[in-house]
Amino acid sequence: MSTEKQRPPPRPSPASGGGSSGNADDTEAGRRLFAVDWQFTHASGSVASLPAMAGVEIAFAGRSNVGKSSLINALTGRNGLARTSNTPGRTQELVFFSAGGRLTLVDMPGYGYAAAAKSKIASWTDLIHAYLRGRASLARVYVLVDARHGLKDVDHTVFKSLDEAAISYQVVLTKADQVKVGTLAGVIAATQDGLRKHSAAYPQVIATSSRDGAGIADLRAAVARLLAEKGA
Repeated sequence: MSTEKQRPPPRPSPASGGGSSGNADDTEAGRRLFAVDWQFTHASGSVASLPAMAGVEIAFAGRSNVGKSSLINALTGRNGLARTSNTPGRTQELVFFSAGGRLTLVDMPGYGYAAAAKSKIASWTDLIHAYLRGRASLARVYVLVDARHGLKDVDHTVFKSLDEAAISYQVVLTKADQVKVGTLAGVIAATQDGLRKHSAAYPQVIATSSRDGAGIADLRAAVARLLAEKGA
């Protein structure tokens, strides 16, 4: 029996974030997209072990312990799908999830601080760069940023790498439930301002909380729109 406390109702996404789908069809398409039986399918610690490309892939990147695994669990409605940990650097491979359809989710190793040897972190970094530059099926990277802290220099370094590789990416704020509504609006505005100088960045920011579900429907709708744009 689950001992998880009942979640409070999600707060509405701040209008300034531009994260709201604004379209009931997109929201329903996003709900249906993720309301299926998502499963772990593959873990790759090297380029040679990457699975064959099929359909559309979206990847989740972010600083260590930003909440990538928790967000994937919230999106799919599967609390135990992606392994979560309070230890930075727990995800040490590219981890793939699929529901047997047109979309694959990829959980990437966190960047920045991690409780691992420098040689191991360097290996992850090389793997990430090789994956990003050589994966034709990759449609977008969702870069997660902790809403409590906002953008850091290491985030901008990653943005520059994605810009240079011409890989579309969008910032998703996590842990929004831990920030006051007025403060969150300021974080969203500052994040959008910081993205203006990055050529491959999608301009809108989505604020989410894996704990209370805020913004999850918006992110699902955004992914559904992306698939529609790709004709998938």
